[in-house]
Amino acid sequence: MQYGAIKPAKDAAGVQQDTPRPSSKVADNADAGPETAGLGQQSRHAADADGNKQRRRGVRGHLRAFYERNVGLFLVFLAQTFGSIMSTAAKLLTSSGGPSRFHALHIIFVRMAATAVLGFLYMWHQRVPDFPFGRRGIRGLLLLRGLAGFAGLFGLYYSLTYLDFADSTVISFLIPILTAVVSYIWLREPYTIREALAGLIALTGVLLVARPPFLFPRAVAGPTKAASDGVGSLMVDHPHGLVAASPASPAQRGFAVLCGVLGTFAAAVAYTTIRVIGKRAHSLISVNYFALVATIGSALIILVHPDLKFVLPQGAMQWTLLTIIGITGFMLQFLLTEGLKREKAGRATNMIYIQMVFALVVERVIWGTTPPPLSLVGAVLIIGAAIWLSVQKSHPPVAQQKSVADEESSLLASQGAGSLRT
Repeated sequence: MQYGAIKPAKDAAGVQQDTPRPSSKVADNADAGPETAGLGQQSRHAADADGNKQRRRGVRGHLRAFYERNVGLFLVFLAQTFGSIMSTAAKLLTSSGGPSRFHALHIIFVRMAATAVLGFLYMWHQRVPDFPFGRRGIRGLLLLRGLAGFAGLFGLYYSLTYLDFADSTVISFLIPILTAVVSYIWLREPYTIREALAGLIALTGVLLVARPPFLFPRAVAGPTKAASDGVGSLMVDHPHGLVAASPASPAQRGFAVLCGVLGTFAAAVAYTTIRVIGKRAHSLISVNYFALVATIGSALIILVHPDLKFVLPQGAMQWTLLTIIGITGFMLQFLLTEGLKREKAGRATNMIYIQMVFALVVERVIWGTTPPPLSLVGAVLIIGAAIWLSVQKSHPPVAQQKSVADEESSLLASQGAGSLRT
């Protein structure tokens, strides 16, 4: 008798039954010993690697989905960053003293000449339809769009000459409110009581920013020390700015506010003209009309105006600032166009209003100034009215018009582009 041996079992008929045997795989593993164990570990490692790959793919998928959801918003944010840099360079050039001081028309000429050349080359390379002047039936509208855009851009840059950066920025947020008024007059679109109330609130904010002497006599009667540095009580000074704040009298400040408001009205006319043109012209053709009219118009005014002449930059700093204006102006247009093609108008509007935050930071860091409480209250009223108006719009934007209008917004005023929802 052998111990440990297993005898085959028999059924009731005496037929021998096969004893279950281990599977060949188990037997092979048992016979293989350490080699099979190594293969098992490799299999487990391979399974773990596959799991890690799947997890990495899942993480990459989530990151890709996050990127696809927010790439437009990020591009709009970058556009606003370039817009702030461009406006800062423009203010540094227009507010500096001395004979080499640049006028707003000089800035427009440099920036829009660069935009016209780059836009012309791009349209030629891409073979844009109806290049370069568009269809015959709408060339008058395109010309009107260019003239209104030029006036709007001049108002924006001229206001930078005598206003602090934050105040000039917040005035441009009037564009969507004035666009509603122009659309009501020209296109006979409904103008609701809420829109009128938003306009009244924004107008109150403008008065707080401008602080005209007949309404705020104490605002311009500052202490002697404040008046001696040319700033008065119009803003709060700090001694740690990189550049000294430029002096501005109440009259200069009031005229700058008036130019800024008229510029926003002209921009609103330009927006409405773009909506009338609609899909009949490629957006780049409209951009090129704006750039060409602004370049030619600014050059003619400089030539005929007795107090203006073409000036060359003096020193590396002015050359650098002019180069920055040309590059950042083009990047503002390109990034804002691409961002608003990928993003909904509502989210883009919220990101565009971050320009005010940039303006406050730039004011503090570059010029060492902080707007007084009245300006901050006025800014809150203007931005609040613009956001409220944007939220109250019930009709959705038209897809083909959106890309045109938003692209043009980047050239007129980078702050108000996304808030145009009609």
